[in-house]
Amino acid sequence: MDRYVSVEGRKFKGDKNLFTIGEVKRLYDRNDVFHVRNDIQKIIGSKVKLETNKGRQKSVINRGVVSNVYPSIFTVQLSEGPDTSRKLSFSYTDVLTNTVEITLCD
Repeated sequence: MDRYVSVEGRKFKGDKNLFTIGEVKRLYDRNDVFHVRNDIQKIIGSKVKLETNKGRQKSVINRGVVSNVYPSIFTVQLSEGPDTSRKLSFSYTDVLTNTVEITLCD
């Protein structure tokens, strides 16, 4: 059975994934890590909201700033309080497999 995704009235087969940054939705092939990396590189220093799927209907929402982009991962600096901060790292395949959803914050 083919899975279809609808974007702006157009249907796409299930071998594509949606990537959302703010209001913009981009459609990627599953093997399109290069484009995901370039899009994340464009938002270095921007505030983002990350929704991480932990499995079994559990998800964690964090807010932070995209701090660095590396060949296979990117990092997000979280600020949890006035004296504490921590860094999370994610792979680009996490974005492609919808394990992590990134949304730009204003």
